[in-house]
Amino acid sequence: MKATQFFISTLKEAPADAEVASHKLMMRAGMIKRLGAGIYSYMPMGLRVIRKVEQIIREEMNRAGAVELLMPVVQPAELWQETGRFEKMGPELLRVKDRHERDFIIQPTSEEVITDIARQELRSYRALPKNFYHIQTKFRDERRPRFGVMRGREFTMKDAYSFDRDVESAGRSYEQMFAAYVRIFERLGLTFRAVAADTGAIGGDRSHEFQVIADTGEDAIVYCPGSDYAANIELAEALAPTAPRGAATQALHKTPTPGKSTCEDVAALLGLPLQRTVKSLVLATDERSPAGDLLRTTVWLLLVRGDHQLNEVKAGKVAGLNQGFRFATIGEIESHFGCKPGYLGPIHMLQPVKVVADRTVAAMSDFICGANAADFHYTGVNWGRDLPEPDLVADIRNVVEGEPSPDGKGPLAIQRGIEVGHVFFLGTKYSLAMNATYLDESGKPQLMQMGCYGIGVTRILGAAIEQGHDDRGIVWPDAMAPFTVVVCPIGYDRSADVKAAADKLHADLDALGVDVMLDDRGERPGAMFADWELVGIPHRVVISDRGLKEGKVEYQGRREAQATAVPAVDVLTHLKGVLGR
Repeated sequence: MKATQFFISTLKEAPADAEVASHKLMMRAGMIKRLGAGIYSYMPMGLRVIRKVEQIIREEMNRAGAVELLMPVVQPAELWQETGRFEKMGPELLRVKDRHERDFIIQPTSEEVITDIARQELRSYRALPKNFYHIQTKFRDERRPRFGVMRGREFTMKDAYSFDRDVESAGRSYEQMFAAYVRIFERLGLTFRAVAADTGAIGGDRSHEFQVIADTGEDAIVYCPGSDYAANIELAEALAPTAPRGAATQALHKTPTPGKSTCEDVAALLGLPLQRTVKSLVLATDERSPAGDLLRTTVWLLLVRGDHQLNEVKAGKVAGLNQGFRFATIGEIESHFGCKPGYLGPIHMLQPVKVVADRTVAAMSDFICGANAADFHYTGVNWGRDLPEPDLVADIRNVVEGEPSPDGKGPLAIQRGIEVGHVFFLGTKYSLAMNATYLDESGKPQLMQMGCYGIGVTRILGAAIEQGHDDRGIVWPDAMAPFTVVVCPIGYDRSADVKAAADKLHADLDALGVDVMLDDRGERPGAMFADWELVGIPHRVVISDRGLKEGKVEYQGRREAQATAVPAVDVLTHLKGVLGR
């Protein structure tokens, strides 16, 4: 490809609304153009990257035995009503009506459609197992789209769905997809971790995320350097303290803490470690009749050590909270505690509440908590003596770096990551709701066991850039770069020797099947180099009159600080070596 035949549209500065590196660099490199909030046109340079990602995904999905099809972007609401997700999914699901006032949705995912296909087509045990996948546009109406392609509203996703006879067979399908995902991300050249994860709104009971490691990642990944243990922080278990609870050594005392409403401020005022304090978080659950009428509200007090953070996903798995909870209103808090937030605690409440203590809090003695009176906290608080044992003890907090790993093989470490893939074992969540059955060997109907497997195709671009960039621009892995090699001739339009050498190298690389770009625009060297460093082409060859007179050209890898002089007659051999051809 020659630059004058292609479309190159680089910018010196990123738009003001671009926040993260990937958004800034994709805009500057002319890979995307904003059309609306969270909606982008993929320009030729960016589309080339997408197609390379898709090709690797297709090859590995096919290798794993999956079969490609294509499901529609617009789907009838009836299927989503069968599973209840038409109502449950909330405003992220874009609902539309056709001219006949019939309800449709713009798909965020395709569990319902593929299950409908399966219940019609996979009628016998002989048709199973089967795994279908497609690469298709998705739309999720994000409340606050941001970070460019990292959290856009319209995006491209590969989603696959497996159908099996039983749990054992479904487990094998899951493992095949897990292995395929590992191969995909390895081939893409990304540094990643596969971590155990919460199943979230998709459902099911087995789940792994594939996280690209990047300091700017939104997710915290917990892992043990001494073992294979890895989990999203939402799922990572915080073990209970091994030491027994200490005996009380202090008297209960109502201590003035004027204007100090946070654990940090209270600890500083009293000159005590933050680890001695306990923070109170108030939740509520509503029980409703089948008609939707409110029957009763239960208020819950969750207790977490002052230096720890509540994990809402874990809290949502506590018995009684697992059907959905909300944070209590100010009115509910005042009626149960007689005080506004900031001084709340589990002693002397006005109305009964359900008390859930984190494992660490349940093991504490002589601790500090709110006194349910403005400007006061209790010190010297002890379970059993000053307040009843908690109603429930559970792991409801985020783990902290350095804590023991649940597998007992060392301390935990935490790093940031960007989720780019997710595999779920769904079981019968959708097949039960949609009556997707097959006939077994005895002719009896059985529910299909399902799995689903997603990769954010366009999100991978942003994640790769967050992982690989410098002050000059993008640093693509070879497998993802829009072009693998760029030939930069200095004086292409002025020197017959330079033009001839550049054209020959371009032709030779093209004949080898290398994605090569020849910059024939006649740009000044500085501008030319800046463009291709910004775009992130992994390998650059510079051809000049001076170099040719010395029988040399310059080669420089995008990750290298200095260029290397290479004999002109050996440049093709040198490139074949660095490209592994």
